[in-house]
Amino acid sequence: MGKRRAKAVDFPVPQSAADATDQLAEIGNLRRSIDRREADMNDHLAEIKAAVESAVQPDRERLKGLEEGLQVWAEANRAALTNGGKSKTADLGTGKVLWRQRPPSVSIRKVADVIDRLKAAGLQRFIRVKSEPNKEAMLEEPEAADAIEGIRIVQGEEDFVIEPYEAEVVR
Repeated sequence: MGKRRAKAVDFPVPQSAADATDQLAEIGNLRRSIDRREADMNDHLAEIKAAVESAVQPDRERLKGLEEGLQVWAEANRAALTNGGKSKTADLGTGKVLWRQRPPSVSIRKVADVIDRLKAAGLQRFIRVKSEPNKEAMLEEPEAADAIEGIRIVQGEEDFVIEPYEAEVVR
């Protein structure tokens, strides 16, 4: 086999400790510049959002009043609008009003207490038992877990972290 060539890189690689120091300082300056610009953008977006919210507030209030008024009228005239309840939609020419039944739902507060009450009442059929792999236990016994097909224990990987100092370096 012939000699392998190193891949060409499209980024600057320091050639000395001094170059690395300068590059790290530039990284810090660029990160701070990006953060400042993003903070300015977020400030502008917040101003725009506040201005639009303020401008549409009267429209929101008017819309809510119109919707509530139309609902009161439609409820009072529901029989005529729905042909005696045969339809759930009424076409008014400029739009429709509809009555829709929401599907049943279950609301549970204090799940642990409800589970205890279901068990006490003998209603285990209303309790779902969920089985799932215990990753914490696998990390405690990695050899046994790694022997199972479909499980792979990934040992702690090393990350390279760049932490420039916060003070801007001027050169």
